[in-house]
Amino acid sequence: MRADFIVRRQAACALALVVGMLATTRAEAQAVAITNATIHPVSGPRIERGTIVIRNGVIAAVGTNVAIPDDAERVDGTGKIVTPGLVAVGTQLGLVEVGAVRETRDASARGTDDVAASFRAWDGFNAASVLLAPARQDGGVTTVGIVPDGHVISGQAAAIDLAIGAGADPIRLAPAFMAATLGDPLRAGATARGEELAKLRAVLTDARAFRTTRLRIETGQTRPLSASFADLQAMQPVLAGTIPLVIGADRASDILNAIRLGRDFGIRVAIAGGSEAWTVAPQLAAARVPVLAGALNDIPGSFSSLAQSQENLARLRAAGVTVAILGNGPGDEEAFNVRNLRYEAGNAVAYGLSWDDALRAITLAPAEVLGVAGTVGSLQVGKQANLVLWSGDPFEYDTRAERVFVRGVSSTAKTRQQLLTERYLSGAPRY
Repeated sequence: MRADFIVRRQAACALALVVGMLATTRAEAQAVAITNATIHPVSGPRIERGTIVIRNGVIAAVGTNVAIPDDAERVDGTGKIVTPGLVAVGTQLGLVEVGAVRETRDASARGTDDVAASFRAWDGFNAASVLLAPARQDGGVTTVGIVPDGHVISGQAAAIDLAIGAGADPIRLAPAFMAATLGDPLRAGATARGEELAKLRAVLTDARAFRTTRLRIETGQTRPLSASFADLQAMQPVLAGTIPLVIGADRASDILNAIRLGRDFGIRVAIAGGSEAWTVAPQLAAARVPVLAGALNDIPGSFSSLAQSQENLARLRAAGVTVAILGNGPGDEEAFNVRNLRYEAGNAVAYGLSWDDALRAITLAPAEVLGVAGTVGSLQVGKQANLVLWSGDPFEYDTRAERVFVRGVSSTAKTRQQLLTERYLSGAPRY
């Protein structure tokens, strides 16, 4: 009886947390005007003592001489900073809830012969995840890429808004890119890097042939192929240039192989991880291959990252490479601590990246990789009102995200940490 009571109590507490996370919207004024703030549009120069007006979920005006609607809620931004909502390009938010509990992990498909190109990460996205609110409320993150993993080709990523409200559709773009890996032969069912690369090339070759021999493939009139019909079909947007192939690679030689792969097949490629990317920065710049990398860790995690450096991002930018910031610090930054994205950016500034480039690397640059830069990532009239009012410099540890707007709606959701704090301070039973 006692055990049953504890189980019921735990279930009730978990339900209360979810209900608290879902109760995230409040009645908004018809328009919102943040005034007298320092505004960083990212797509243009900084605006001192500026005003930004939100109406119907989009940015209606931004500048110094802006007419404020009579019905607008006025927010005084004196001494504060407004930036676009941050964009975390590579996360598993909503895909992994508790890493040690199998039924809460939806980031990896079984695949066929270590290829899972047809796997769509967003089909398993949990919009009620308790991990979304800390990323949004504490970290100012309003858009994320949710990315599958586990294979040489892991599947299709999506751009997701951390939308608020139980009925909101969080998907901004799907698919946003195809996720792949080089430098980890075991993921490809291989024993050497050359075998792993050969498998990736074989899939791309067969996917290219798929466009002209689809009927023969459907009727079984071709040789055995390197991937399933569904996977070859899913690779077509990559070959058409509609979405990029984002390749996880750390070692310089693997990065160069990825560049050659993009050139040989005429596809768009980006590098994720990129621990040694700075050592091949000229080649990346010449090929116009963006790099998604972190800035909190300079300790090699393997023999593939011996040249890892916290100056990686600064050196890449100095060479003309487009960079977007991923979390590479400790503590599950791809899920539990996505909110640390701004500290990654601040750390990159400490190691040579300019402040403006660091802000771009967590806003507009990742939005470009995700294919959503036309709607988010910068503060421009007509773009979606995903933005943050900060108490100060967003890269500083003691700065708070005072107001976070997603699609023009300001969230009052309490994070899991706040809910638990209130529960324990209230004297409620702790079992």
